[in-house]
Amino acid sequence: MKNLIASIFFFSFLSLSAQENLDISSLPQTQISNIDFSDSLLESSTDNKSKVSKEKPSNSKLIQKADSYFDKMWYAEAAELYELALKKKKNYSFEVLKKIGDSYYFNTNMEKAYEWYDVLYNTYKDDMTAENYFKYSHTLKGTGKYGKAKRLMRIYNKMEKKNSEDTSAQDLKNEILLDKIINTTDKFDVKTVAVNTEYSDFSPMFYGDDQVVYASSKDSSVFKTRKYKWNDQPFLDLYVSKVNEESSDLKNAVKFSKKINSKYHEASVTFSPDNETMYFTRNNYKKKLRRDKDGVNHLKIYKSVKVDGEWEEAVELSFNSDDYSTGHPALSSDGKLLYFVSDMPGSIGMSDIFVVDVLENGTYSEPRNLGPGINTEKREMFPFVTDNKLYFSSDGHVGLGGLDVYEAAYTEEGFEEVVNVGKPVNSNMDDFSYIINEDNDKGYFASNRLGGKGDDDIYSFKKLEIEEVNSSAISGVVTELITGDYMPKAMVMLLDENNIKLKEVETAEDGSFVFEDLEGDKKYVVRTDKQGYFVDSQDITTVVDETAMLDVTLKKLQELIVVEDGIKKLKTDMIYFNFDKSFIRDDAAKELDKLVAVMTEYPEMVIKIESHTDSRGSKVYNRYLSDKRAKSSRDYIISKGIDASRIESAIGYGEDKLLNECDGTVRCTREQHEYNRRSEFIILKM
Repeated sequence: MKNLIASIFFFSFLSLSAQENLDISSLPQTQISNIDFSDSLLESSTDNKSKVSKEKPSNSKLIQKADSYFDKMWYAEAAELYELALKKKKNYSFEVLKKIGDSYYFNTNMEKAYEWYDVLYNTYKDDMTAENYFKYSHTLKGTGKYGKAKRLMRIYNKMEKKNSEDTSAQDLKNEILLDKIINTTDKFDVKTVAVNTEYSDFSPMFYGDDQVVYASSKDSSVFKTRKYKWNDQPFLDLYVSKVNEESSDLKNAVKFSKKINSKYHEASVTFSPDNETMYFTRNNYKKKLRRDKDGVNHLKIYKSVKVDGEWEEAVELSFNSDDYSTGHPALSSDGKLLYFVSDMPGSIGMSDIFVVDVLENGTYSEPRNLGPGINTEKREMFPFVTDNKLYFSSDGHVGLGGLDVYEAAYTEEGFEEVVNVGKPVNSNMDDFSYIINEDNDKGYFASNRLGGKGDDDIYSFKKLEIEEVNSSAISGVVTELITGDYMPKAMVMLLDENNIKLKEVETAEDGSFVFEDLEGDKKYVVRTDKQGYFVDSQDITTVVDETAMLDVTLKKLQELIVVEDGIKKLKTDMIYFNFDKSFIRDDAAKELDKLVAVMTEYPEMVIKIESHTDSRGSKVYNRYLSDKRAKSSRDYIISKGIDASRIESAIGYGEDKLLNECDGTVRCTREQHEYNRRSEFIILKM
């Protein structure tokens, strides 16, 4: 999509910001083609609130002109002027660097967008917003720099979800999923088709058994009659082409219908099962373009029926609005459900997929959002449905870059997990408008990948029969517990359930590790180790045909040394004991192992141990029991190689130092009593 963010974001919602009564034909095509219904939302409130947004505007006439183009969404022209300005003066503001990066990003020139986002990151890292990180990460994917893209997506996720639960586990899952997508064998045989032009060709749809209808900007006289330097992208019309049954090629396309094609944009069509009714996307107009209060011309879904073999004048659907866009219609195989894309109120992200019931009287139910299992805070678009699957494109789910194609099976219970369809349908550019005939596993999609003939091209595909190999693996990422930083060169050991070491690997620069070719249905222990950090381990069970994913953490040993009430202590999770017992539990052993690691790291350290009980039982017995617990903790530490002289004392205090009100005078739960059964480790010498 070099010039036309073309076929996706363009018709993903061409929000045309134009002055009232200004004919669309007078607008540069880059304004039309580079905008989707969410572009007006792309510069989020977070961006607008950036502290650098308060900078005084540059006095440079070049910058002022570039800004005016940018505000009109003429991104190609804006980028050209920003480039000229930046050649003259290298030290420009956050706002200028962001806008030149955004200009290339919205035109999907990922190489140039990456170049300027990289300058922005290196110059104004502390001022970058979550949206800046998201775009920067996508340009990294778009240029094949997946390792750094993962790290930046972690930052983005933390910024977006800073007030919710920790995101590290989901980050890990996403990164491993991305690695799996990258390294999976190609699942499709992909070929270009003959109807592609130097312009934008996209959004194919089956029409009967032997034809495909698609959108193209290859042949419109609107701009050819006007003297603009931007006249290389005329308006979109619908075309129909015959399908070569053997090769799936598309040739000899002709315009679809004079009643349907207008002087404005038409694209993204779907047909009823009998091919007598069609729905498609078009600019909102009646004689002239209609705009909302902000001057934005939205998209609407239109319907046409065939009468005596000819398509009638199209009418708009009842749930359209002048205040938001609807588009990308897709009918279910029985014609009873109409899926579509919109940024209407109630959307989760920039554009969501909705569905309505097509009722027998020709009306529609209220639109229903497909929910967070499908929709994300970013873009979902181009739905296509079969008997049991939904296919769509998104830049919010884990993918290779730009828009990727996904599938989600559905049953009476709802949609199942979203799955990336894989390479080579998906690339590090934008891949979208995927359709498939599941009877023969053949279909079409569009992409702006390198090597195409034009801005967006249509490709045919045939799904390959890939033999699935049953194997189990354990993979994960080692991070520092507090900061979340990746831990390169950490040792990761794989042990069996009897703690016998089976394998050992060193983590990569991004902290990742993998153990492959493991037996399924077995219990394994994963343990990490790195000098200066305490050991953490997790027990997991791998299952055949699945990959176990771990978020393994290390913590700096020195962070276990704390001062509480003026007393220096070794801080761990509580060392608990069972009621009326003094033996070391497994969970207590893991905490004591951390203390052993710290004392090994600090060979001059001397400690004393204090152990405590709850109030149940007599005071004399409790003091005796706590003393046994203190000495059990001491003996365990000594058994791990710490010299006995470094533990000055191990004394039990019974119930003398309770941590709560459970002194026998009030009713307490078992958990409240257990809170008082503990050991503390006080540092006497470092």
